[in-house]
Amino acid sequence: MADVNTASAAFLATIPSPDQGVWHIGPVPIRAYALCIIAGIIVAIWLGERRWVNRGGTKGTVIDVAVFAVPFGLVGGRLYHVITDNQLYFGEGKNPLNALKIWDGGLGIWGAIALGAVGALIACRRRGIPLPAMADALAPGIVIAQAIGRLGNYFNQELYGAHTDLPWGLEIYQRYNPTNPDDFLNGIAIGHVPLPDSPVHPTFLYELIWNLGVALLVIWADKKFRLGHGRVFALYVAGYTAGRFWIEMMRTDTANHILGLRVNVWTSILLFAAAIAYFVLAAKRGPREAPETLWSKDVPREDADSDSASASADSGESHAEVAAAPDTVRDSAADKATEDPKPDPEK
Repeated sequence: MADVNTASAAFLATIPSPDQGVWHIGPVPIRAYALCIIAGIIVAIWLGERRWVNRGGTKGTVIDVAVFAVPFGLVGGRLYHVITDNQLYFGEGKNPLNALKIWDGGLGIWGAIALGAVGALIACRRRGIPLPAMADALAPGIVIAQAIGRLGNYFNQELYGAHTDLPWGLEIYQRYNPTNPDDFLNGIAIGHVPLPDSPVHPTFLYELIWNLGVALLVIWADKKFRLGHGRVFALYVAGYTAGRFWIEMMRTDTANHILGLRVNVWTSILLFAAAIAYFVLAAKRGPREAPETLWSKDVPREDADSDSASASADSGESHAEVAAAPDTVRDSAADKATEDPKPDPEK
């Protein structure tokens, strides 16, 4: 009886893994990883759209940019993963066609950002708007999307760290797939048989929490300092890579190394340095972009004015700005409001 109580206490002190990450509706597989990626993209577009309109951009622009950026980003993310972990797909006994199976997991964020930026650049040029401003609007949504995507790693039982006795250790179980005994990803945990290292550090959870913290930091800094010209995006990159550096060092999954460090550790170091440099240098470009520079060239200016005014009213910014304005400005506005309106020569 004591052994049972001890086992129960140990189980309650850890985080259990899901029994499976794939469900089937007839012949159609429903994958938690894919659902998390889709949910993250939806949140990023929703938040990016709100931020873009509040900055003076025209409504609907972010969705148009996403039409280009999302597919480019998915391809780029997969390419980065396949290149940096090529031993999983190429070589003796490997099937190169598995590199195309994006649904089995494996997306590199920096490949997604790099190629996604190419798609966004194409869309921004079509709209006649600056890419850095769009990147600033999208930055918090991107890192929140990354946090949501990490839940997919939880369902896939991947990207965890070494054994731990901490209360928040993650229990990982053996999964069985009767049609393919070597395919653990699509298997089901039967009897909750723990893997040898279980419980382990839930590094995916560490990154999820870190990413949400970065999103809050970026939103706060942008609101307080009115950042522009890509500095919001640079702050996101710096914040994310700072966390990815130490989290990557904790992971125990297979990865290629350079000079004793994982490839993604080196990537984090280089991108952190580049982001800090850009953040400092871009400050010389002056204040945030003027709202009129964010208007899409194919949208009448009157529509853009209407969208921007509506967004300001929704956010309460216009009232706050009037309240905080100097007395002379407010008095001038009041005087103007009491003047007799001039006759319209068009009428």
